[in-house]
Amino acid sequence: MLGRIDDLHVALIGDLKYGRTVHSLAYALAMFDVKMSFVSPPELEMPRGIVHDLNKVGVSVNETNDIHSVLEDTDVLYVTRIQKERFPDPEEYAKIKGAYMIDKALLEDSDLIVMHPLPRVDEISYDVDNTKYGKYFEQAFYGVPVRMALLKSIIDGYEK
Repeated sequence: MLGRIDDLHVALIGDLKYGRTVHSLAYALAMFDVKMSFVSPPELEMPRGIVHDLNKVGVSVNETNDIHSVLEDTDVLYVTRIQKERFPDPEEYAKIKGAYMIDKALLEDSDLIVMHPLPRVDEISYDVDNTKYGKYFEQAFYGVPVRMALLKSIIDGYEK
């Protein structure tokens, strides 16, 4: 979406404990020269094993629960929803639900983009959809041909 991966600051936000997309993305980004920030409620921090693996390959990450502390120099906000089904106690979910609301006002005066694996619930306001920031629909669109190419590559490799 930005024409490069190296030299970006990517902030992963939301459910970092259970979110499989952020786990995979963190490992993939570790293969590039990127700065990563992890923003989550304390209960949903990135698993220690993943942080350890990233540190082991020379990636240092900034961990915080304050989204405002990462906005100034972030290029990409990769937002995930906080998943209700992961909480055995509905009251615990209610405390954390909506911890991070990405809206147009939060993004003003920045050049960052917002990505999301979809579906969203209430973590990104609809007022971001048709702005220069919202790239999640394009992300979903481009995911289809990428998956098609990967499947074709696997099938071609199997047939040989």
